[in-house]
Amino acid sequence: MTGPLLTRELVESWRAALRAGKADEECSLDLRRSTTRVELDADHWRWRGAAYPYPEPCKERTIYHWTGAGFAPVARYGSALIKLVPTTWGPPTFEIDGIKMLPTAQLSPYADAQRKVSLIRPRGKRILDTCGGLGYFAAWCLRSGAASVLSFEKNPDVLWLRSLNPWSPQVEEPRAAEVRAAEVLQLRPGDVTVAITALADASVEAILHDPPRIGIAGELYSRDFYAQLARVIERRGRLFHYTGTPNKLTSGRDVPNEVANRLRSVGFRTSMHGDGVLAVRE
Repeated sequence: MTGPLLTRELVESWRAALRAGKADEECSLDLRRSTTRVELDADHWRWRGAAYPYPEPCKERTIYHWTGAGFAPVARYGSALIKLVPTTWGPPTFEIDGIKMLPTAQLSPYADAQRKVSLIRPRGKRILDTCGGLGYFAAWCLRSGAASVLSFEKNPDVLWLRSLNPWSPQVEEPRAAEVRAAEVLQLRPGDVTVAITALADASVEAILHDPPRIGIAGELYSRDFYAQLARVIERRGRLFHYTGTPNKLTSGRDVPNEVANRLRSVGFRTSMHGDGVLAVRE
């Protein structure tokens, strides 16, 4: 497991257990991926024979990881503040300068990824995952029996978040007992708009495209990039493009329809599907 990982909710539950006179508590130290038992004391807690302090301060909407010397937020500030954010579901989302990158209001971001991945029917296919993020798309491709997943993520801070997230695919996933994720998943640091030009024509059978908002990464919504997607995917290959509905209320801009029009202009047949566009290469 990647951990221990703590949240304010978890620490408050321990303090409540102490007030009730409990000396130990069953809990999760990996964001509800598994459960374990910890021993509780007023000024520290014990797990697997080691003593740990309580994180102070312990803020809301923050996940803390053990650095070896203390607990620190799973967050970095470079060109932007990027942080892993807990959810009521367990699997976390992440934010860039306060903008949530994955939906969490109606269901878990992990379950949301499962729904979207199912649209491209990944079993046995070679898949391009353009914007890897926390790797939830890749995880479900592995679980669904994809032949290979080529995933790109250009932000090193997002890759760092991913390395600490127990819900992100790490060494292996239970696709099959004898198959390791490292043999199926290729995670490449880099800009997909550049890297895609080196991919062979018709070299993938399906594509998952979950870019940041159009105002942040307009190049990932351009006709030129969509033409590259059309070039590298086989005929009748399926593509799911997450769009959401940014700017619809404030400016009336219809981003999903803009995306669908551009995809059609480069050779895809499109249909609106939930919060995105499902496209098939003609």
